[in-house]
Amino acid sequence: MLEILLLTATLRGDSLSDKTQNIDEVVVVAEAGRGQKRAVKGSAASIDEHLAQLKGVNLVRRGSYAWEPVVNNMQTERLSTTIDGMKIFYACTDKMDPVTSYVESGNLQSISLSSGLDGNPQATGNIGGSLDLRLRKAGFAGAPLRINLSAGHEWNGHVQVYGADAAVSTHSFYANLGAFYRHANDYTVGGGGRLPYSQFSKVNAFANLGARLAKADVLEATVIFDRATDVGYPALNMDVAKAEAIITSLSHRHLFDGHSVLDAWETKAYYNRIIHTMDDTHRPDVEIHMDMPGKSQTAGLYSLLTGSLRSHQWQANFDLYYNRLFADMTMYPGGAAPMYMVTWPDVGTLNTGLSLTDNIRLSARHRLRLSAKVAWQQQRLNSDEGYNALKVFFPTMTDGYHQLTARASARYTYRAESCELGIAAGWGSRAPTVTEAYGYYLNNTFDRYDYMGNPSLKNESAVELSSSLRWIPTEGITLGIEGNVFLFANYIIGLPEQRLSPMTIGAEGVKVYRNISRATVANTQLTAEWEPARWLKWDGRLAYALGRDADGDPLPLISPLAYQTNVTASLSQWQVVATLRGNGRQANAATKYGEAETAGWIVCDVAASTRFALGSHSNKSTTRQAAAMSLRFGVENLFDRHYATYADWNNIPQKGRNIYANITFEL
Repeated sequence: MLEILLLTATLRGDSLSDKTQNIDEVVVVAEAGRGQKRAVKGSAASIDEHLAQLKGVNLVRRGSYAWEPVVNNMQTERLSTTIDGMKIFYACTDKMDPVTSYVESGNLQSISLSSGLDGNPQATGNIGGSLDLRLRKAGFAGAPLRINLSAGHEWNGHVQVYGADAAVSTHSFYANLGAFYRHANDYTVGGGGRLPYSQFSKVNAFANLGARLAKADVLEATVIFDRATDVGYPALNMDVAKAEAIITSLSHRHLFDGHSVLDAWETKAYYNRIIHTMDDTHRPDVEIHMDMPGKSQTAGLYSLLTGSLRSHQWQANFDLYYNRLFADMTMYPGGAAPMYMVTWPDVGTLNTGLSLTDNIRLSARHRLRLSAKVAWQQQRLNSDEGYNALKVFFPTMTDGYHQLTARASARYTYRAESCELGIAAGWGSRAPTVTEAYGYYLNNTFDRYDYMGNPSLKNESAVELSSSLRWIPTEGITLGIEGNVFLFANYIIGLPEQRLSPMTIGAEGVKVYRNISRATVANTQLTAEWEPARWLKWDGRLAYALGRDADGDPLPLISPLAYQTNVTASLSQWQVVATLRGNGRQANAATKYGEAETAGWIVCDVAASTRFALGSHSNKSTTRQAAAMSLRFGVENLFDRHYATYADWNNIPQKGRNIYANITFEL
């Protein structure tokens, strides 16, 4: 695991604290207090493209917008995704709006991944892992004024990206705010041909504020407004007219003096609201027009206390949130009265938990990390109509349920001059999601079944075993291998129910979520880096995964053999990167669960970037850069290959050759 500096010590007037936290991997999107982006595309890169840089993360793609993160080959149900520690829940029954879709690169500092059961303090139900998107904050005593302007264009789909943000900073106050706009038309697939319904438009505006109340106390506030419109989803039978989010938070942070066993205490209260409206009015030959809106509202808080005592660095976190999910559907058959049903029966979820983490330095070479969390959850169905509809199929159900979930993990790390060895074990459980427990006739275009929730589901649990080895045999060469296996009990998955008839026209049947006795998911990855010269670097990775149910049959959406290799040359002020990436054939397709085989593929990307100062100014003690400009351009899918990955919903093809360029001014 990597030790990274926490980006939270704004009290000290800098961007990095003197405490460390173990996180599997972090993608740094922007330098603290500055606008320079780390992704190949810079400020034009989407959140999805930043996520793709993380090891062990794949993305399910239903269109060219809002891809669903997958960690350790597990989807949203088994992950925890937070924004600055805030719990946010998507509002679409088809998962068209993952949490990650409501943040933009201009407001993002970094994305941290905690793999498996060793989640971040606010994570709950994170069997596969947890993602936390950290927002970019100017901090105190930084540059008095900084302005960033950016523009980008992609020729395939005529993607336009424009952004502007500004930051002011003093010893006692900071503020950074900005706005981003993206627009895309339908894109062209490899070999030619337009992919209909792959367009989208999006605007995102944000403000982050901080005020120093006293020497050791800071008050911070965040507001994000995000609105996507006219979003096409070629892999589905419906598009999105509007996906809108308002995300707010207010936090207080206190820093203790150096003589205390306590280091810092942060308490944050937050509220967010998401409205998501699916739309099929632009689709031809719609047999029955449908309106399918969804709403998600979440209010919560967390209180995180950190401290250190001799060889221990510990965290204690209390969190609480209340979420309401509601979705319904109105069908308009021609010449007949409209038909109405509730698909998410206004489920209110109250969840509260306590987590403890201790990083123990046993000696100079030996470290131990212990982590545990217990959470209590209560759910209530607030819609009588939705409750009565489900009760027809589950006569013994009630309108309220409560569950207790927990997780615990331990990781031992041995560090020597040329190697690092880690072994870990953990156990965790999760409660069924609202869809799994209470969903009502939700059509899944992946296997063409209607899905029903099941209020009598048991909690799913898993044991995780993992290990990693990082070895430096000689200067300039680094080799790594890591792997994990998850042994599930009461695994939740949809299974056909012959006694029920589908509601969606053309559906194959109805599936009801059930617990199966066991399942297994295993992942392994090899990595290598070679730096033959200071200006030249090669790196590569090879990953393979397996997933099996209780009968030994493949689980769906498990990645086949995946590989990527990069050559990076840094020449003067220029950096040039050439990439080969691909998948093997999906030989273990889960045909039992409606998955189709996909062919192997390999594509080549080339990118170049440069950054140079436009001027500087000096005072008595320092010389400070006044302005800078960054240029980035490249070609994706250089040879215009026609291909689809295993995670492309219904095998929709990826973009063909795509030339892009963007420019950023830092003033």
